[in-house]
Amino acid sequence: MATSRTTKPGPAAAASKTLRSGETVKASKSAAGSALAQSRSPGKETGTKAATAASKTLRDGRTATASKSAASSALAQAGKAKGKP
Repeated sequence: MATSRTTKPGPAAAASKTLRSGETVKASKSAAGSALAQSRSPGKETGTKAATAASKTLRDGRTATASKSAASSALAQAGKAKGKP
């Protein structure tokens, strides 16, 4: 079931900043890319790999605020795991 949520302008700007940064790790860029892709597409959901990357980004204590904002937006738009209520 597709989610009707989209990434708001603030987290979308944070995702853009994360993607442009040369110091950002792969997991953060994956989560940011997912969040940015959903900024104007309400039918899209965060995939399993991007959700895992977003979770990793949020748990890492060294992650910048912009990356965490983008990761939290991507994770909020993740679909429910198959087989779970």
